[in-house]
Order: sequence, then C-alpha cells, then structure tokens
Amino acid sequence: MMQKLKSALLVGAVLGLCVQTPVLAAQTKKVEQGAQKKAAKKAPVAASSASKPAAKSVKSAGKAAQGKAVAAKSSARQAVAGTTKSSGKSALVAAKPQARPVRHAAMSELDADPRRLALYSASALVIDQSSGQPLLEKQPDAVVPIASISKLMTAMVVLDAKLDLQEVISIGEEDVDGLKGTRSRLPVGTTMTREAAMLLALMSSENRAANALGRHYPGGLPAFVQAMNKKSHALGMFHSRFEEPTGLSSNNVSTAHDLARMVAAAARYPEIRQYSTTAEAKVELNGRIRDFHNTNALVRSDNWEIGVSKTGYISEAGRCLVMQARVADKPVVIVLLDSVGKMTRVGDAQRIKRWMESASLGPDRRKA
Repeated sequence: MMQKLKSALLVGAVLGLCVQTPVLAAQTKKVEQGAQKKAAKKAPVAASSASKPAAKSVKSAGKAAQGKAVAAKSSARQAVAGTTKSSGKSALVAAKPQARPVRHAAMSELDADPRRLALYSASALVIDQSSGQPLLEKQPDAVVPIASISKLMTAMVVLDAKLDLQEVISIGEEDVDGLKGTRSRLPVGTTMTREAAMLLALMSSENRAANALGRHYPGGLPAFVQAMNKKSHALGMFHSRFEEPTGLSSNNVSTAHDLARMVAAAARYPEIRQYSTTAEAKVELNGRIRDFHNTNALVRSDNWEIGVSKTGYISEAGRCLVMQARVADKPVVIVLLDSVGKMTRVGDAQRIKRWMESASLGPDRRKA
C-alpha cells in the first residue's frame, strides 16, 4: 500500500513539473525581454554620457598635445580664421590655393568679351580717352534723336560766348514746352542768374532754363541754334544736327561717335564738369529756396568717379546717358542711347564698369 502511495506522489510531481515548465519559460522570456528593453533605453544615455567625457578628453588632449590629428586640424582652422580677421582680403587670397577653385578665371574670360555684355541700349560706345581707341561699340554710327543730351552743346555755346554768368535772365512764355507738354518747376516770370539757369539745365535737365539760355543769347534763338551747329561741325560731329537748345525736338540728332566727341569737349569746361555732376543744390527762385537733384543717380554713388554727366529722354530717343568718367584707372567716355527701360541705361553703365574692372582689355576694337 505504501508502495502505491509513493508511486502516485511521484507521478503527480512529474505532472506538476511539466505544467509549470512552460509558465516558467514564458515568465523567464518576459523578464529577459524587459531587461533587453531597459538596456536599450539606457544605452544611448550611457553612450552620450560616455561621449561627453570622451569629447572633453579629446579637446583637452588637443589643447595639451598639438601633435594629435584632431588638435592639428583645429589649430589650423583657428590660424586661418585669425589671419583672415587681421589681414582682410590678402589673407583670403593667400588661403585660396588650399581651397577648391571657384572658377573666377572662367568668369573673367567671359566678361572680357564685350559681346557677352547684355546691353539694353540700342547704341553704345566706350572710348578710352588716353588712346582714343573704342573699347566697346554697338551701333555707334546710327543717327538717332538725342533728347536732353543736347544741353551739353547748349552750355558750351553759352560759355564760348563769354556771357556774364551773373546776369539775371527770366523765364518767359516762349520757354514753355509746346512740343511735349513737359512740366517745369520754373513758373513763367521766374528770374535767376545765367549761372543758375545753366546749373538747372545740366543738373536737373530743366527745359525752360535751357531755352531761356538760348533766348537770351545775342541774336536770340536763331543765332543760338546756328552757333550750336557751327560748334558741332568744329568738333567733327558731321552726323549731328541741332534745331533748338533743349532736346525736346526729335530733330536734334546725332550718333554715339559724334556724342563721344561732344562729351570729351564738354569735359574741358570746368563749369560743365561742376554743374553736370552736382548731386543736389538749393537754388533761390523768386525769394524762395528750392531743392533740385541730378537726373543721373550715379553721380551720388561713391563707386563712380564722374567728370561729366547728362541724361536725356523723349519718346523718340528713349532713355539716354552720356558720361566722362574714370573707370578701372582709365579716363573713358560712355555713350548709351535709346535704352528700353527707365533704369536700364544705369544698368548698362554698371555692367560696362564691372566688365572694364574685371577684364584685361586690349587696344583692338570689339563689337558688342
């Protein structure tokens, strides 16, 4: 009986063990998975904690031992940065051979060809005054209206006549624009000196002032216009014609080549140089002080060294600009005629300036 009871207990124990084994295995598996997840969560933190001391040790090692690669690289960067701050552009140029090329040479080669310039003026001409050679040409012999560029000739004729610049002249009904109906800040009856009228004609392109200069010339407007054409022929401007002193008439015509001659001649008059490049002026008119500004924004730029300046516009002529200036250490005359937009003549002048400053120009003629 005792033997049977022992056998029964042994069988029960075996069966109980078999039932608990899967449960224990499952619990063990869950415990292991939980441990793995906790370990995975702790790993980045541990790695981050471990990396900080490592980074600190690398930095410390870099400061302490410059022979190491990391320290050498760091100190090299610091050396370049320090030289750049202290030496400016020269340091940047010196550091360029170590850096990747940026193809400045290729860009210069493109800019050196004036045919690559996107000029929006129908006619364009740049003359090197030192050599007399054209540096850039685009339709330079087209006979076109020149608008208020005419006022440079008006000023030369007045100065050639050696008229008293302090003589007071007046604005009359005859000076009102009957061709284009343009406005003026000079009401009929305004009085001013001949010098003030010339300043306003050249700086602010005041049409009434220019016409008054011609009207107060000995012999009146007919004699004045005759003197304008005589002067143009004396300068070799054989494709030019003047009908009146303001440029409002589309019959005032010339070419870029002829205008380059006129601008170069105008540059020999100190008064024209001064008045045409004055950025702004306060002028007393009829007892009131009025502000006037130059129609060429470039005269207010520190990047330009301009000796003579004149703008012009009528619908037949488009936007025009002529200048005598020093660009890239060269005295040049720039003529831009019939530009399509309000600011494109200025944009063309800026493009020409950048081209001259970046290019190595030869004496040969290049077509644009």
